[in-house]
Amino acid sequence: MRQVALITGASSGIGKATALRLAKKGYIVYAATRTPQKLQTQSDKLHVIELDITNADNIKNAIAHIINEQGKIDILINNAGYALVSSIEDATEDEMFNQFNINVFAILRLCKTVIPYMREQNSGIIINISSFLGKIGLPLFSFYNASKYAVEGITDSLRYELSNFNIRVHSIMPGFFNTDFAKSNLVINENTLNDESAYAALSKNLLPNIVKQINEGNQVDEAAKSIITMIEDIHSPARITIGDKAQKFIPMRRELSDEDFERRVQEYYNLNG
Repeated sequence: MRQVALITGASSGIGKATALRLAKKGYIVYAATRTPQKLQTQSDKLHVIELDITNADNIKNAIAHIINEQGKIDILINNAGYALVSSIEDATEDEMFNQFNINVFAILRLCKTVIPYMREQNSGIIINISSFLGKIGLPLFSFYNASKYAVEGITDSLRYELSNFNIRVHSIMPGFFNTDFAKSNLVINENTLNDESAYAALSKNLLPNIVKQINEGNQVDEAAKSIITMIEDIHSPARITIGDKAQKFIPMRRELSDEDFERRVQEYYNLNG
């Protein structure tokens, strides 16, 4: 029987690449997005559904629709997310809440809705797309860092909760991938970028470097292949890092002292001006 997968944030980047590769391999794929028009040309391969992951009722209706059509959900891939770029002192209450509403609370809403069906069928796979910034801090990315650290904690806790129900829970920590993330998924606080800001020099050193690394990052199909390998290998580790930057910095973070690692990051990103 063909497996049924639901992927959020499927209109571009890693989500879209994974959705298309899964469909090509014979999975029944529900590609969830706020902008279904972006996937119109793929409607022959994917079940495209409009989904507002900030709305619990909308999520419940979407999951009920999938269950009604397929009778099950085998795989949930929580991929939707964005990054707020702001100093802590400049961020507004709305900016802070929205970062967690999309990157953290949405994952909890989706898991809360899908898990009862997986538990009833005594099988399932949940994959949370985190980030290597869920293990490493960067200035001006404090809120994004905090949201991805939260995703790592959720993943670990959920793995314990569901271990008796034959439901696997994993996280994938990508580095920088060549997507439109820099164009569409970086939300930048205007005060932090202002020339009069106390953080102007820091933002002018860091942000062009980050954008350059995203634009020169690994190809999204590499990420899609890794996600599918994780799905199909029942012995997959709890988490994996993918992409050159993640595979460079995560081992370095483990091996170096806090002081030495911080020095390396400051030098690498020219944080001292």
